[in-house]
Amino acid sequence: MDFKTAAILGTYISKSYAEDFFKLLVNYQDISASEAASRLGLHIRTAQDFLDAMASLDILEKVEVYEKKRPYYRYSLKTQRIQMDIDLTKIEKKRSAGDLDRLIREKANTGANFALSKNGKTISHVVVWSGDGRDRKEHRISLTRSQGMFLYNLPFPNAEFLSIAEVMDKANVEADLAPEILDIVELLLKYDVIEEKL
Repeated sequence: MDFKTAAILGTYISKSYAEDFFKLLVNYQDISASEAASRLGLHIRTAQDFLDAMASLDILEKVEVYEKKRPYYRYSLKTQRIQMDIDLTKIEKKRSAGDLDRLIREKANTGANFALSKNGKTISHVVVWSGDGRDRKEHRISLTRSQGMFLYNLPFPNAEFLSIAEVMDKANVEADLAPEILDIVELLLKYDVIEEKL
């Protein structure tokens, strides 16, 4: 199951009336949206949306029927078991050839605040700002230990650019932590706190 499908399922399963819907579906051979709505005390549109969502996920069968030449849909269970199975191994790690060779350093005059941890040898969090005037917002970015060690060793704005790999080496951050380092680099590039030599 992909995240988009899981999100749809999660959204509807979390509704307070979801269990009552499934009780009806288990006990009835089939049911219409109006019948479900009247039994559960819901608006017919709410019932229709729930049933259509479950049909789109292949949990329910949706069959068009006619009554006095007016078509409507009846729903029945296609399965007795619903499983949410998300394969996280399909998510690509943030690392591609050459990423660790990118040259970076802290950008001058960004207004970002690098807060030192209690031991004074890592950065605990970074505070950045976005927007202007009254729309200006503060963003506090909490860091993992390895990200804090990496940023503590990030070259200052007036220093020579270093590759991400060199900064990791200087900070004693292991190579297998590269994905989380690349993630914080990308985020701080987005907030214009880090600059990259292109």
